[in-house]
Amino acid sequence: MDKKLETLREAYKSVPIPKELDDVIEKALQQKPKPVRKKRFYIWPASVAAAAVLFIGTVNVSPQAAHAMSKIPVVDKIVDIVTFTEVKEERHHASIDAKTPSISGLKNKDLQNSLNSKYAAESKKLYEKFASSDAAKADNKGYYSVDSTYKVMTNTDTILSVQRTIQETQASGYIQKRFDTIDKKNEVFITLKSLFKNDQYVDVISQNIIQQMKHQMETEPGKMYFITDEDMDPFKKIKSDQSFYITKDHKLMISFNEYEVAPGVMGPVEFEIPTKILKNVLVGDRYIR
Repeated sequence: MDKKLETLREAYKSVPIPKELDDVIEKALQQKPKPVRKKRFYIWPASVAAAAVLFIGTVNVSPQAAHAMSKIPVVDKIVDIVTFTEVKEERHHASIDAKTPSISGLKNKDLQNSLNSKYAAESKKLYEKFASSDAAKADNKGYYSVDSTYKVMTNTDTILSVQRTIQETQASGYIQKRFDTIDKKNEVFITLKSLFKNDQYVDVISQNIIQQMKHQMETEPGKMYFITDEDMDPFKKIKSDQSFYITKDHKLMISFNEYEVAPGVMGPVEFEIPTKILKNVLVGDRYIR
């Protein structure tokens, strides 16, 4: 690894994640993370996983890290989000290539800091898994790799939607996508539930997705979804906090991780929900129209 990146990595590793981080995130984001459905994807042992970029606040407290950071080029300079840093490392039969985002420019510092702390905490946890994986140890066979990156899905005057993707590969692979959506004008975190008047949206959206799944399976060879009674765990409805993002055209996109509603060959899948079927359950048309 480049010496400057190594310096920054070690400096970041020495900074503990605040114990109150979960409370800060929960208060600012008004939601709790839920476990991914586990019936269809391969669960790696605790000693196998990973990826990472390092801890966000360090540049403010460590001159060494700040100096190293000044030498690392920053890319993707988009209005409210930049690449904080990228880490590439190989260790025996394990490797990582990880980027982490950093949101800036919000006056709501509680929200901004909680999101950036969440990204850093995720990355730190992934790095610790990488470092302790069997594939990263000498005289161990096997293979493990992880790619962690992000993509700005929407960046308008009103909305910022950020997608983070983690792809882990061992004997098989698993792709996980996570989304955050922010109202840039009011500087609040948008949850799926906050878009709707009541819980009816769960059934409305779910019914439309099942219709789309059936249509795709009938018209597109190779498309397959877990929606029949013969499936071990057929898709019935979305979670109340299902992953989503909002497009620049104000359309609602519902996202599913790999294996969540379809075979692994389908990868992660997403569905655009027609606004016309949501009109009666939407709080308003500020975001979705």
